[in-house]
Amino acid sequence: MFKMTWALVAEHADEWTGNDFGEAAAVLNQRVGAAVTASGMNPDAQAHFRDSFLAPVRDGIASAGKAAVEAGRGWDTAAGPLLVVLTPAA
Repeated sequence: MFKMTWALVAEHADEWTGNDFGEAAAVLNQRVGAAVTASGMNPDAQAHFRDSFLAPVRDGIASAGKAAVEAGRGWDTAAGPLLVVLTPAA
């Protein structure tokens, strides 16, 4: 079990708790994607955000994030205005 928290600077913060790293990545993708869609950015800016910021962070959850949490350590990463932190459950 681990906890994922994330923040979009000056926009939105949220959290999710579970034990499936694939599900965590999907939740992040869906919730941050929804915030980006609702942000008022034009479609090109939304695509840029998803490709440049969301995708690398989301993809890191199943690799470096998973390895850190399974070793009992926390993991954090940021891309642009997106910060994600994974912490093992106590």
